[in-house]
Amino acid sequence: MDEVFAAGGVPHPEMGPLVDELARIGPEQLAAAGRRRDAIFMQQGITFDATGEEGPVKDRPFPLDLVPRILPASEWTHIKRGLAQRIRALNHFVDDIYHGREIVRDGIVPWKLVVSRTHFARAVHGIRPPGGVYCHVAGCDLVRDSDGTWKVLEDNVRTPSGISYVLENRVAMTRLVPQLFQHYRVRPVDHYPSLLLAALRAVAPSTDDEATVVVWTPGPLNSAYFEHAFLARQMGVELVEASDLVVRDDVLYMRTTSGLQRVHAVYRRLDDDFIDPLEFRPDSLLGVPGLVRAYRAGTVAIANALGTGVADDKAVYHYVPEMVRYYLSEEPILQNVQTYLLTDPEARAEVLGRLDELVVKPTGESGGKGVVIGPSTSKEDLEALAATIVADPGAFIAQEVVNLSTVPTTGVDGVIAPRHVDLRPFAVFGETIKIVPGGLTRVAMVEGSMIVNSSRGGGSKDTWVLEDGQDGDRAETITPGPLPPTMPDLRYGSGWSGQAQQQQQQRDPEPEV
Repeated sequence: MDEVFAAGGVPHPEMGPLVDELARIGPEQLAAAGRRRDAIFMQQGITFDATGEEGPVKDRPFPLDLVPRILPASEWTHIKRGLAQRIRALNHFVDDIYHGREIVRDGIVPWKLVVSRTHFARAVHGIRPPGGVYCHVAGCDLVRDSDGTWKVLEDNVRTPSGISYVLENRVAMTRLVPQLFQHYRVRPVDHYPSLLLAALRAVAPSTDDEATVVVWTPGPLNSAYFEHAFLARQMGVELVEASDLVVRDDVLYMRTTSGLQRVHAVYRRLDDDFIDPLEFRPDSLLGVPGLVRAYRAGTVAIANALGTGVADDKAVYHYVPEMVRYYLSEEPILQNVQTYLLTDPEARAEVLGRLDELVVKPTGESGGKGVVIGPSTSKEDLEALAATIVADPGAFIAQEVVNLSTVPTTGVDGVIAPRHVDLRPFAVFGETIKIVPGGLTRVAMVEGSMIVNSSRGGGSKDTWVLEDGQDGDRAETITPGPLPPTMPDLRYGSGWSGQAQQQQQQRDPEPEV
C-alpha cells in the first residue's frame, strides 16, 4: 500500500496539501535542495559509513529524503501504546532471566534458547539496576503491511542508534523545504536529549550534588560516532572513551584536568563484550577494568543495562507476544511478523521447502547483516543457505516477506517515485516511558528494494506526527547544552591501538541504523 496515494493515484485527504506543495516546488528545486543538503551534511559531519556494490563507502552524507512521512495522530496513539506495552514486557523479561526465571519455569521460553543467545551475559546474573530499569533506550523497528497493519519487525534494546539523525533531519527540513510545514501542525522531536538526560539522572545512584552523566563511545572510528558526539553535546555532558575512565574501590571516576571526578550514570554505546576485560572479552582495549564490579556494587548506573542484548535476539523476538501476556496480563497491541524458529523440526522442514518465499535472518546479527531475501536470491545461494541452516538451525530464524508500505521519495534528479519504508521510533525509560513522536523512517532508495538499512544504501525521512489538539506529546524547544571542553572533533580522530575493535563496534542498531 502507498501511504500518500489511494487507488487511482488520488491523495488521501490529509496528504493533499503535501502533494500540492511538492508539485509547486517541482523536480528542479527538489534536486537543488538535495545538493544543498549533502553539502551541509558533509560540512557538519552528519555522515555515515555504508557498504555498496563496490565496497565500503566512508563519510557518506546521511541520506535524507526531502519528502516527509506523515502519520496522523490516531495512528501514532496506537503505535505509542503498543511500543510502551512491548518495552515494559521486554524489561520484565530481562529482569526475570537474570533472577527468578519464572517465564522459564512456567514453560513459556526455553532456558536452552536463552543461554545459547550471543548476548546472554552470565557476568551480570543477579544484578538488578537502579529502579529495575534495563531498557533505558529502545528503538523497535516497525513495518506497515499491505493491509495497513503495523507490526514489529525487530526489537532493539541493546544500543539502538539513529535518534541524532531524527533530530538533524527535522532541522534540515525546516531549512531546505520550509514551505512543506505551512499546511501542518507537526509535533516536535527536539526534546529527546532532555528526556534522555532526565532518565539517566533518574536511575543514577543518589548523590548530594547533581549526578554526573557521561556518554561512552568506542571512539572516532565507530560508524555512529557522530551520534555519540551529538548526544553528548546536546545533553551538555562529557563524551568519554575508556582511557578517560577508571574504577577505584568499586566506584567509577572520570579523569579531568583537576583530578578524578565521580561518574554516576553512563550512557554506553558499545556492546557488553567490550565493556570490562575482567568480566567479558579479556582482549578488549575499549573497556574499563572493574566496571562490572562497580555496577554490581550499585555505585554506577549503565544504560542500557548490561545483559539487555539477549532481548534483541531474533529467536527471543518470537516469544515477545507471549511475554506481554505473561508479565502484563494483556493482549499485544502490536503483533510480530510471522516468524519460524528453525530449531523446531516441523518449522525447519517447512522453511527449507519455501526458502525462495521467505526471509532468513541470523539470530545474533543486526543492521541487515546476513539477511537473505528468498524471492531475490539465486537458486545456488539458496541451496548453500539450506546447508548452513541444517548444520546450525539455532543460528537462524525465518519470516514471511512483508510487503512494506511505500511513500513518495525523491531521486537525484528530483523526480518523485514510491519507495519502501519502515519506522524506528525511540523510547526513553526512566521513571516512566516516554516516546518521541515519530522516529527514524528508513527508506529503500532503489526501486523495488526492501533493504532500508542506511549502512547498506538506504536513506531516511523526517517523520511527522500531526498534532490533535492534545498536549501529551508536545514539548518546549530545548536549547542545546554547551560543547563539553574535551569534545573531540566530529570528523577527525587519530588512529590508535584499539582501532580494529572500534571498527568491530560498527554494528548497524546495533543496529547502528
